[in-house]
Amino acid sequence: MKISQKVQHSQSQGKVWWSFEYFPPRTAQGLQNLLDRIERMRGLGPEFVDITWNAGGRTSELTSELVKTCQGTLGIETCMHLTCTNMPMEKVDIALREAKEHGCRNILALRGDPPAGKEEWEAVEGGFVHGIDLVKHIRKNYGDYFDIAIAGFPQYHLLPPEERDAEMRYLKEKVDAGVNFIMTQMFYDVDLFIDWVKAVRAAGITIPIVPGVAPVQTWNGFLKSTNLAKTQIPQSFMDVLEPHKNNDEKVREIGTKLVAEMCRKILAADIGIRGIHFYTMNLEKATKMLLEELNLVPRVETVKPLPWRQSLTPSRRNETIRPIFWANRAKSYLSRTENWDEFPNGRFGDSRSPAYGELDGYGVSLKHSVKEGLKLWGEPSTFGDVTKLFSRFCYKELNALPWSDQAAATETSIISNQLARINELGFLTINSQPAVNGARSDDPDVGWGPSNGYVYQKAYLEFFVGPKLLDLLISHIEQDINITYYVINRQGDLRTNNHSEGPNAVTWGVFPGKEIIQPTIVEAISFMAWKDEAYELGMKWADIYQKDSQAHKTITGIMGTSYLVNVVHNDFKDPEAIFQPFFKAGEEYAKSHADGSPVHDGVPN
Repeated sequence: MKISQKVQHSQSQGKVWWSFEYFPPRTAQGLQNLLDRIERMRGLGPEFVDITWNAGGRTSELTSELVKTCQGTLGIETCMHLTCTNMPMEKVDIALREAKEHGCRNILALRGDPPAGKEEWEAVEGGFVHGIDLVKHIRKNYGDYFDIAIAGFPQYHLLPPEERDAEMRYLKEKVDAGVNFIMTQMFYDVDLFIDWVKAVRAAGITIPIVPGVAPVQTWNGFLKSTNLAKTQIPQSFMDVLEPHKNNDEKVREIGTKLVAEMCRKILAADIGIRGIHFYTMNLEKATKMLLEELNLVPRVETVKPLPWRQSLTPSRRNETIRPIFWANRAKSYLSRTENWDEFPNGRFGDSRSPAYGELDGYGVSLKHSVKEGLKLWGEPSTFGDVTKLFSRFCYKELNALPWSDQAAATETSIISNQLARINELGFLTINSQPAVNGARSDDPDVGWGPSNGYVYQKAYLEFFVGPKLLDLLISHIEQDINITYYVINRQGDLRTNNHSEGPNAVTWGVFPGKEIIQPTIVEAISFMAWKDEAYELGMKWADIYQKDSQAHKTITGIMGTSYLVNVVHNDFKDPEAIFQPFFKAGEEYAKSHADGSPVHDGVPN
């Protein structure tokens, strides 16, 4: 959706909205950490995020990658900066083409700062001279596909009269060329900002104005950023901040209250502004503190349209169905299915396609570095050590496993005790969901979709297990006609008791005025495609340890002898039923071992 449409929608509902700006880091690790941070800060409820473009496009590839990830994987509406500095027309066209391919519909068009090492701005050969040239180029080649924003400078009143008049004239010319909204440079003088907004309106400019506000992070950072941007600081700010300049925690605490009061004045002023754009500087805490001070977090309502994160890229924005196997690795699922033949109504790919089931071009990888992996998981030398790690994850005492990019989902807490117990019995769970029988769609743990609806889930478990314990489990499962299962080994041999055609819907919702929505499924073909990735992730985990270490031998032993299994209990009215066969099989198996410790065939215990 275009930002102007989102702003208009919020305004019509009388809601205050906010957005965040980020810049591309200089290192690969910095980029990964920023993506993690954007993912967390998504929970703060921004209407959109904004990704900057370095002068001359030095980080243009990173900008494009960030836009792609935010739109496609994280499902956040994204605005991409685009500058004229050191940018010939061909590079501009490439950037715009990629933005459109990624589903980005918002561009902040800027002339940009002078190139590195130069005092004065100059156009590159074959490039644009003024910001308005870039605006006209986008409109000429893309019609109204993009919302175009331009920068606004609230310190306009500090300019000499002639410069001030010229500045307003240039702004009006850009707007008349097809600009949709204005995003301002950061400021700390609210009165100056309000006067500028009134002057803009008096000049006949009626498009939305988005005020840019920077949280106060540290004393030195505050001075550096304001000096760089030539931002005027009210004396009242200096009077209360400077005495604490050697105590950054205190500076941030006081600065939060000062900036929050700024925001309140902006929102209370009779200038038609109901939103704030925060310059995060890629930092999290100060922005969160500011939103909390303004009583804007948590949101009164947070609606998840589906129980999984939607992609906003053009080919997938209408996707409504996904296999459950990739629930904990959404980015991997999107990457892996990107080039499959078709996505009819969201169902991914025709299983007859030669591309179906292939791993993505980058291969399977752990999200965590070797150092991070060692810190998270230590060096499990026995099967019992491994089961303890899985149990800790169920209790949210561990933030990740190789099969899960993030900590256990909120709904896991509903069944954490049962999950921990079956892990201790030797079933290494990598995915699960509890049974849900008609919970309200606004339920904080399992809710999703429009308001006044009801959601349902079949209990689901996915796990690795050794062959002898599996045989015991199957003997108990087959006594319950409501359980369906799929079992596959590393070689791809599949067996199942489910002989019905088509997928098994394991999540669905009933909402006013809609057909029943079935967003999560279990099906054989998808499970076989997921199998390769699931086993490979285990081997990647083993590879963070020395080849001759006991940890490496233990994990490779588990991956080499385990079966991958998924189990669905189709009676969603009985939340405990799915666990009973596991408890019985696990306890029988434990009795055959004198010390009762968890045992895996062929793996040290």
